[in-house]
Amino acid sequence: MNVILLRHGETEWSRAGRHTGRTDVPLTARGEEQARALARVVGDRAFALVLVSPAQRARRTAELAGVGRYEVDPDLWEWDYGGYEGVTTPEIRESRPGWYLWRDGVVPGDDAHPGESVDRVGERADKVIARIRAAVPAHDGNGDGNGDVLIVAHGHFLRVLAARWLGLPAADGRFFRLDTGTFSTLGHEHGEPVLLTWNAPV
Repeated sequence: MNVILLRHGETEWSRAGRHTGRTDVPLTARGEEQARALARVVGDRAFALVLVSPAQRARRTAELAGVGRYEVDPDLWEWDYGGYEGVTTPEIRESRPGWYLWRDGVVPGDDAHPGESVDRVGERADKVIARIRAAVPAHDGNGDGNGDVLIVAHGHFLRVLAARWLGLPAADGRFFRLDTGTFSTLGHEHGEPVLLTWNAPV
């Protein structure tokens, strides 16, 4: 069983480096092109489970990639950046020199989006991993892809998901840079979770 991760295509905010958590921004024209290119990864494969973030940028990516039927999972939302929503790292460092998201976290936002710690994002990732393992409890071993899982979501969340898949702390997601419109693959070797592909362009 492999878990294929698709990061959604480019948005205006991702291109500008603005932290995009719960703001529901659309794909750019380039982002739509990236999403269509991901069809080469999806192909005509049958998946045991397909989960997509509620954000329109993720759903649109799934649709343009030809994913077909999927389930929206709110646990796949991007990191809630709280008061740093829509703000770039250089802007944040004007008041917090040396600030680094993975180490220093976010400042509280409003009541609807108060912001999350990296460990809270890790808890959501753990719930997604539990869903994956419940849907595909054992390797089918026939190589037809029917036991594979497809996830369409966001950069920081997928980095945390990869860390938790490997049994690492959520904050170790900092080691896994992930660009828009790319695919990655999580899997197993000798029954142990491993990283098979990461941040691969199409």
